[in-house]
Amino acid sequence: MDQFRDRREAGALLARELQTSGQRRGAVVLALPRGGVPVGYEVARRLGVPLDIFLVRKLGVPGHEELAMGAIASGGVRFLNEDVVSAYGISQALIDGVAARELDRIRRLEDTYRAAAPGLDVRRRDVIIVDDVLATGATMGAAVLALRRTGVGRITIAVPVGAKETCDSLRAIADELICLRAPGDFRAVGLWYEDFGETSDAEVRSLLESAAGVEEREVEIDAGPVRLAGSLSVPGGARGLVLFAHGSGSSRHSPRNRYVAGVLRSSKIATLLMDLLTAGEERAEAATGHLRFNIDLLASRLFSATEWAASQPATKELPKGYFGASTGASAALVAAGEPKSGISGIVSRGGRPDLAGEALPRVSAPTLLIVGSRDEHVLTLNQQAKAKMKAPVELAIVPGATHLFEEAGALEKVAALARSWFEQHLRQVLG
Repeated sequence: MDQFRDRREAGALLARELQTSGQRRGAVVLALPRGGVPVGYEVARRLGVPLDIFLVRKLGVPGHEELAMGAIASGGVRFLNEDVVSAYGISQALIDGVAARELDRIRRLEDTYRAAAPGLDVRRRDVIIVDDVLATGATMGAAVLALRRTGVGRITIAVPVGAKETCDSLRAIADELICLRAPGDFRAVGLWYEDFGETSDAEVRSLLESAAGVEEREVEIDAGPVRLAGSLSVPGGARGLVLFAHGSGSSRHSPRNRYVAGVLRSSKIATLLMDLLTAGEERAEAATGHLRFNIDLLASRLFSATEWAASQPATKELPKGYFGASTGASAALVAAGEPKSGISGIVSRGGRPDLAGEALPRVSAPTLLIVGSRDEHVLTLNQQAKAKMKAPVELAIVPGATHLFEEAGALEKVAALARSWFEQHLRQVLG
């Protein structure tokens, strides 16, 4: 079996085939999340065309959700299997209710993947729909039918590998189908890739940002006797910089912080996510737990990162803010309490401001404390800390959310609150 190394290699080979099979100028690549996005990214990059996502959700029969009565796609386009609707006597009201729930799910996913940025307008444009594999082809078929209704131009289906019978059936509804490998004996989808690991939400967001021209640069930050790893992203026309301080047991790769960072970048706010501990310290910390509550150490590292950012050409003129999670929030407050911090705004997500102790009254930057309503102990600690602060402070409670904001819509609410806070207070500094 001739395997692809991974999705990115498959996308590069697929782009080569697309280049030789026709003119693609003016087209748009639409990738089906999540696995189709790394493939689509390489296709779009090598063809020099825009990349976006396109989502499709099944409309399940109420009480028999495994049975599809239709589908709904990005933009609210929906279509029904009238035979199923008739056989089960499904009313229009029931159909509308199911469609509304699934459309809400699509919109929340789009906000997650695009970091709340708007999607591309594909009307009257040729589209190339990309996925990593075609098995049954149900999602791809629904995507093609939905796009037909939006008024796009020519539709090309492009996949690295797919079952032969599936490819043959989809050729009837697409203007063109390109499949590099279409075996009659398809078997398991993962067999066609050496690396078929799950594509994360964070990877989808990162690839969409990169395709849109927002690059993430790995940096090393001098912090006294150590050097810290960081990820810096500066969108064009950036109007501020937010430094992220993660909580104990986390890192700059935290998917929750990376999601919030993507939302901020969509508002032209640069982001610096960093590890507050070195790799060696992380290993020791995992065994002993001796550093996770060393707030003074974490705050000194964050303050050093702030000084580093103030020395870099791309960020030195930008007003700066802190976003802290858990113990990282207390480190942010302690660092912001330093006389020369120059911090314009602070947001705490599920933070422990109580651990900032005597630094709380010294903080002058406007501070937003975000806590889940079901994170009762931490909520109490935030209320007590708020009473000790002299800076402008607001407490935002996210209904139904627990400490990690894992509930549906909770993290999106956090990101929206943070974006609004930084937009307001960084703008005030800029005048």
